[in-house]
Amino acid sequence: ESSVEKIYSACMGKTRFNDTFPLNKQRHLAYLHKGLKKLSVNFECLDSSRPWLCFWILHSINLLGDSIPKSHQLLIKEFLLSVQHPTGGFCGNVNQLPHLATTYAAVSAVFSLDHEECYELINRENLKRFLLAMHNNDGSFTMHLDGEVDVRGAYCAAVVSTLCSIKSDEMFHNTAQWIAQCQTYEGGFGSRPGTEAHGGYTYCALAALILLGETRCINLPLLLDWACHRQMRFEGGFQGRTNKLVDGCYSFWQGGIFPLIHHILEGEKSTLDRSSWLFHQQALQEFILYCCQCPSGGLVDKPGKSRDFYHSCYCLSGLSLAQHSREKVVVGDAANLIKPTHPVFNVVLENVEKVLVWSASQSKTNGNKIVEND
Repeated sequence: ESSVEKIYSACMGKTRFNDTFPLNKQRHLAYLHKGLKKLSVNFECLDSSRPWLCFWILHSINLLGDSIPKSHQLLIKEFLLSVQHPTGGFCGNVNQLPHLATTYAAVSAVFSLDHEECYELINRENLKRFLLAMHNNDGSFTMHLDGEVDVRGAYCAAVVSTLCSIKSDEMFHNTAQWIAQCQTYEGGFGSRPGTEAHGGYTYCALAALILLGETRCINLPLLLDWACHRQMRFEGGFQGRTNKLVDGCYSFWQGGIFPLIHHILEGEKSTLDRSSWLFHQQALQEFILYCCQCPSGGLVDKPGKSRDFYHSCYCLSGLSLAQHSREKVVVGDAANLIKPTHPVFNVVLENVEKVLVWSASQSKTNGNKIVEND
């Protein structure tokens, strides 16, 4: 709180800052484009997360409204093709096991590109086999062969199968019931039944249930109470768990829960105010703009931390959600407005619309072949 207080006290006293709250788009874009071309040896520790790096950077560039040269998109396509496993799914790097998290990242990266020829790299038949192989009898998903089980797997599988139009009842048999068991006494969701409620897992659980059309199996009022208490009263940002510090990435993982709850409540014909989300959108934007921007470009966890592509992606994703309620809410200059992201898929909205049209056409063209291999 003390580091945030120093920033707020210094900035609030400057009229020009108070009027503009500038989002340093050009500096952020310079940082992102540089990372897309080449990374330093310091990124060696993320050797098994290369599809994630592609997604974090591509999605951030899209949110900021910039374009990616077609030559770069084709290079990204070739890389992602190289980590697509022959049996289905995507690996973190070449010669590794396919993994649900990196499959989600790779598919999201592909659909963050704007050329349909890039979409065609995804082998939908093999991908469906991989997702079915990761599904367990109790409804849970294993992240990789002989790997851990947690609710991220259900979300990754639900997103990928929906975007690629390969979802089936068999693939998600008992999944909604298993996810419901992950809800804790606090109201949020843990990684699996019996674990602590956490923002990332809660978002994954709720988004997966929405994609499955199975939201009545959870305690929604308890979830809303827990989620509302995760926004920090002083900082304006979100914490990931009870009694933890604020973190910029939860601008999306926690902030993203509210549009999903809003969607559910609208379906129940509640008296909900439809103009805004059920959290303080201005306060979240102030935290991101004041406390999470690195002066040289990129965004950070909190003041005093180093910039990285993960926090750049999820701070910007949270900023997008905070701006794009039914009535737009933009703190500072109008130029701070960024593109809307889809609250379930976290891919820019215009790309999701294009992808769903493409995947539906692929399903019609090749559907019989996929069904025959079930």
